[in-house]
Amino acid sequence: MKTTLPTLAFILLSGFTVVQAQSSIDADIAAIEEKVIAWRHHFHQNPELSNREYNTAAKIAEHLESLGLEVQTGIAKTGVVGILKGKTPGKTIALRADIDALPVTERTDVPFKSTVTTTFLGKETGVMHACGHDTHIAILMGVAEVLSKNNDFAGTIKFIFQPAEEGAPPGEEGGAKVMVQEGVLKNPDVEAIFGLHISSDTPVGHIGYKPGGTMAASQRFVVNVKGKQTHGSAPWNGVDPIVVSAQIINGLQTLISREMELTKEAAVVSVGKITGGVRSNIIPESVEMIGTIRTLDYDMQAKINRRMKEMVPAIAKAYNAEATIEIDAGYPITYNDPELTQKTLPSLIKVAGEDKVHLEKATTGAEDFSFFAKEIPGFYFVIGGKPSGTAPDAHFPHHTPDFYVDDSGMITGVKAFISIVQDYLGAAGQS
Repeated sequence: MKTTLPTLAFILLSGFTVVQAQSSIDADIAAIEEKVIAWRHHFHQNPELSNREYNTAAKIAEHLESLGLEVQTGIAKTGVVGILKGKTPGKTIALRADIDALPVTERTDVPFKSTVTTTFLGKETGVMHACGHDTHIAILMGVAEVLSKNNDFAGTIKFIFQPAEEGAPPGEEGGAKVMVQEGVLKNPDVEAIFGLHISSDTPVGHIGYKPGGTMAASQRFVVNVKGKQTHGSAPWNGVDPIVVSAQIINGLQTLISREMELTKEAAVVSVGKITGGVRSNIIPESVEMIGTIRTLDYDMQAKINRRMKEMVPAIAKAYNAEATIEIDAGYPITYNDPELTQKTLPSLIKVAGEDKVHLEKATTGAEDFSFFAKEIPGFYFVIGGKPSGTAPDAHFPHHTPDFYVDDSGMITGVKAFISIVQDYLGAAGQS
């Protein structure tokens, strides 16, 4: 095929335009980092618990409106959605950030430390972004600003700022499940959704991912054991629900260690709270136990649920007690669509480099991003927040008073989201 001079000129001009557009985006990304850090510090100093993110939501909405986005508020109580349209029609994708904090009293010495306090479940406590949601908000606000200035793409982006990822207060509903119920993935219909999580044990600049089940399903269970109250000096006159509870706990652990095929996937059953008794010399009438079930395979989840419902009353009966168990539906498995994962991987490598994009093992932590990914193809990945040069074991876990992630890790998240948008939606007018 012979290339004419006009055709060649058009090709060269098109290539120059693409390079020029990318150069503009790169400059805007570099310029936004300072703002992203400032936003992160603001949210960290002003944390709000699940379903109470009123000021957080107001600041997010104000920012999105200032960019000219179509903004929706009050979704799932305090959720915010911004809609940005490209220069030409195309697919619709969503980018998600969670916005709630935790009832944790901060112990770090950072200048932007949280000193907020509140009453949670009847107890005085500090409030802290002890899981990095402050960084997630700041990252997505930065992505929205950069792309609003560089909307030469085909399609639509929904920026989803989701409340109550850590779970709604007792007696309330919230989070991703309610956002889905209220139609956040509709009008326009979202084809794929992307989310990220900063990690205190992943080095800054690195990205982790896993196709398939990447985070566990999470279920809460409650066991009530009924015995017969008696004096502590004469246990033979009663039925001790504390001893029975101990036997139930041991039985549940053998369910995992002896009945689950752990070479297939990990599974965990943990009892986190036991309540019973009032005095040292009184054997109480009843005990309540509350715990969590974590699974990465739905068949294993079904078996664990069935066996727990069989074992708990049976063990109690063997000791002349009675026991009931209730298991919540909980969060689904956070599932990365394998095809979407493969399609997105080059976007991440382009940002971080092949040597810093790692295939990781699944974790037994849970994420309610899973409710989005259960409806449409989703991809959820991890970005590093551990400062460069830090020893491998020198970090504090999430949900702890000393949790810390470095500001320098956020720019990787900004770049990753923008790269995903560019590669998934393509340039305006592109066929």
